Amino acid sequence: MTPLIVEDTIRRALIEDCPTRDITSETTIPEDMRSRAILRSREDGILSGIDVAREAFLLTDPSIRLTPAIRDGAGIHPRDVIATIEGPARGILRAERVALNFLQRMSGIATLTRRFVDAANGAPGSHARIADTRKTMPGLRPFDRYAVRCGGGHNHRYGLSDAVLVKDNHLAAMREAGLDLSEALRHIRSRIGHTTHIEVEIDGLDQLPMALEGGADTVMFDNFGIEDIRRGVDMVAGRAIVEASGTMTLDRVAAVASCGVDVISVGALTHSVSAIDVGLDWR
Repeated sequence: MTPLIVEDTIRRALIEDCPTRDITSETTIPEDMRSRAILRSREDGILSGIDVAREAFLLTDPSIRLTPAIRDGAGIHPRDVIATIEGPARGILRAERVALNFLQRMSGIATLTRRFVDAANGAPGSHARIADTRKTMPGLRPFDRYAVRCGGGHNHRYGLSDAVLVKDNHLAAMREAGLDLSEALRHIRSRIGHTTHIEVEIDGLDQLPMALEGGADTVMFDNFGIEDIRRGVDMVAGRAIVEASGTMTLDRVAAVASCGVDVISVGALTHSVSAIDVGLDWR
């Protein structure tokens, strides 16, 4: 999440929210009025996006000052002061909704991620990383992925250009072309650079020997039951990274982590996020 990406995305969000003018503020608040406000948490969670919120205020009016009291990745609780904001009253109100939208969504992602991380870390014998997926809000992937890191999680591939991930529909197309899984993986390896990672998704243990024979760097167990995950980890025996994915919930993640997998990918971190309630209180 680079400064250029943040600025571009926030600028577009501000234009979307206020294409021409803030009619309400301009007709109720004197132009030269300066005010002070507080960003305050209204529930427990993990903070993410404070610098993104700051950018919303600065792009609206460079004279607005946001001073954080809590940094990203830290816990927040009801009534906690997250930051103070000082500057032109019209500018603060114009940026408020955009700043809060990002802060609430990102903190929601970070909070859910932390819950999954804590559940996995507390499982007996676990060394599993919790990772996100590409199931992000279109246009907000850098922000969603950053929020996952704030919650203690890890990022999967950014997009389709970063790594090979052979999924069920790829396998179906390859079978139609007359290639079995191991042949297909060797074909892929011959066409990519030596630094490119190859992952293959399987939906049954019968596919695992072919995935290993074909030289997969990572094997993803998709929607496997607990016993099949354990058996699969034993079969891999350290020859590849083992990832578990599919219908991953907080109730299930500890049991999966205890099977000895290396990575647990959780689409819900970003596609089913519940925003954390953060408000702006006038002072």
